[in-house]
Amino acid sequence: MTLSNKLTISRIVLTFIFMIFLFSKGFTSKCLALIVFSIAALTDFLDGFLAKKRNEISDFGRFMDPIADKILTLAAFLAFVEMKLIPAWTVVVIIFRELIITGLRLMALKRGEIIEAGRGGKHKTFSQMLSIILILFFILFKEAGVAVFHFWNTSFEYWYKQIIFFMILVTVFLTVISGISYILRNRIYIGNSHGAK
Repeated sequence: MTLSNKLTISRIVLTFIFMIFLFSKGFTSKCLALIVFSIAALTDFLDGFLAKKRNEISDFGRFMDPIADKILTLAAFLAFVEMKLIPAWTVVVIIFRELIITGLRLMALKRGEIIEAGRGGKHKTFSQMLSIILILFFILFKEAGVAVFHFWNTSFEYWYKQIIFFMILVTVFLTVISGISYILRNRIYIGNSHGAK
């Protein structure tokens, strides 16, 4: 297995480690959750960079890279729903988009073709990971305010939730737009059993 593919697989492993720290109590655990997620997000850049630089681009990498991204980001968003930080409907929209795109990829795969992630998809993934990192910073900020420095109050709580809600709305918007663009660009695979190159 190439180094770039190992990095892709490591992103899935890091997802589970991230979740353990995120749901553990204490300021240190939340710090570690942020660090682990940031490392996992970095592997998304590194695996693609190394694959091109070392000429290690493979069908496995092209197929698994976006799946590893989805596992990482959806795990984080579902965790935020469980923590009552974002509304469930926002994650439902994101999951719906990902299911449609995955279905499109599988239809292409049946014909022996692999649809690579486009620029819109890369921007979508970047915006999701950035949003998650910012939300993790806010979680860390609240943890410090409540447990360490004891300055947290209802006013902080209100703006804390409003800012997070705004960030997830922007993320959902970019996710939907990229999904529509992706479908239009690859609509040849929909309802066409033979397709065209």
